[in-house]
Amino acid sequence: MHWRRSRSPADDLLDDRLEHARLAAADRALATELFYGCLRNKLALEFLLSQVATRKPRPVVAAILVLGLYQIFFLERIPAHAAVHETVELAKRRASAAEARFVNAALRRASSERDDLAAKLHATREREPWVYYSHPLWLFRRWESRWGNKAVMALCEWNNTPPPVYVRVNTLRVQQPVGAGLLRMSRGLGFIRDRAGSPLEITPTNHEHCFRVSEPAALVDSPAWGNGEFYIQDPSTLLAVDVLDPKPGESVLDMCAAPGGKTVYIAQKMKNRGRIIATDSSNVRLGLVVENCRRLGVEIVATLPCEGTRLDGCLRGEQFDRVLLDAPCSNTGVLRRRADLRWRIAQDEISRLAAIQLRLLEAAGRFAKAGGVLVYSTCSLEPEENERVVEQFCKTYPQFTLETTRSTFPPRDRVDGSFAARFRYC
Repeated sequence: MHWRRSRSPADDLLDDRLEHARLAAADRALATELFYGCLRNKLALEFLLSQVATRKPRPVVAAILVLGLYQIFFLERIPAHAAVHETVELAKRRASAAEARFVNAALRRASSERDDLAAKLHATREREPWVYYSHPLWLFRRWESRWGNKAVMALCEWNNTPPPVYVRVNTLRVQQPVGAGLLRMSRGLGFIRDRAGSPLEITPTNHEHCFRVSEPAALVDSPAWGNGEFYIQDPSTLLAVDVLDPKPGESVLDMCAAPGGKTVYIAQKMKNRGRIIATDSSNVRLGLVVENCRRLGVEIVATLPCEGTRLDGCLRGEQFDRVLLDAPCSNTGVLRRRADLRWRIAQDEISRLAAIQLRLLEAAGRFAKAGGVLVYSTCSLEPEENERVVEQFCKTYPQFTLETTRSTFPPRDRVDGSFAARFRYC
C-alpha cells in the first residue's frame, strides 16, 4: 500500500521498513520475496483477483488479497492453507471483520480452484501476454515491434526472475587467480568468507573479475567486505569501463558517477595511478562515491558536485584523456533489478530522457583532449536513448569519430541490458 502512495523507489521503501523491523533472517528473506514478487507479477495477480473477488475491495484489502494470491500461485514452498491462514490473520488486523471474512472466502476459493485459475491465467499468455508477464501494454508492444513475440516474452521472463548477486574482485586489494586455475577454484575462492571463516560458494562468469554469489545475505558480513576486497556489481555495468579502457597515469572525467561502481572500476584498471574527477548533480550521492573509494582503497578520485551541462564553469576548460558519461536513462535494461520501475516509467519519458542525454553528451565532448576517448553509456534497451543519441551526436559533431558500439541483451547475454558507444576526438 505504501508503495502505491509513495514516489520513493521500492528498494528504499523496503530497506527502510526492514531496518526498523525485528525480523529473523528467514522472515526478512520472505518479506523481501513477497514484496518484490507482488510487484513483478502485478498484472497477473490482479487478473487472479478479478476471478475470485465477488466485488471490488478497498485498496488495502486488495493489497492483502494479492499478497495471499502470490503465495498460493507463485510460492510452492508455502502450503496453500498456511498462506490463507496468515493472510486472513493480516486482514483481521488491517481491515474490518466483514472484510476479513471476504478475504477468507476469496482465498479459499483460490486455493480450491487453483488448477482451473492457473489455467485461465496461462491462457492470457496467448491472448494478452502483457498480463501473463505483468508488463505495461505500451512497453510490451514497443518491444514486440522491434524483436518479435518470442524475444519479448524471453525478456519479460528474464525481468520476472529474481536477480542473482555478482561481485567484482577488487584487484587493488586482492591478487586474483586467472584462467583454468580459476575454473578449478570456482567453489570457495578464498577472498570471500563468512563470519565463521567458511568460504562462500561463488561461480565464475564470462567476465574475468566477476563472480556469481550463492549466499548474498552473507556478503556484507564477511571480513572481505570491510577490507574492500570486492564490490557488488552486475557484469553488464563493467561494459562501459571496458570500452573506455583507461590506462595507468591518465586523466579521466567520470560524469554522473554516483554511487561510484564504475568509478572504482576505472581506478582499478588504472592501477590507482593517474587522476579521476567524479562528478554528479547530487552532493549526497557523491558521498557514496567517497565511501566506496575509501573502502576499496581507491586513492586517485576527486569528487565534484555539479550538474553535467554546467561543468564548464567548474572545470574551466580542463581536458581529459578519457571521458565517461554514464547517462541517466529509462533503465529498461535493468527492470529485473528494479521491480517497480516498469509501473513508474511513462511512454513519453523516453523521448524526454533522450533530449537530456544528448545535451549531456554534447557537454561531455568539450572535455575530451585531441586524440582522447569519449564513451557514452546507458542501461537502457531503447534505441532513442542509445543509437539515436549517438547518430545525432555524430551528425552535429563530426570531429568525433565513432569507433565502436557494444550492447548486452539480457535473454541473449544472460546479464542486464546495457549500451556503450566509444568516440575518438580527432
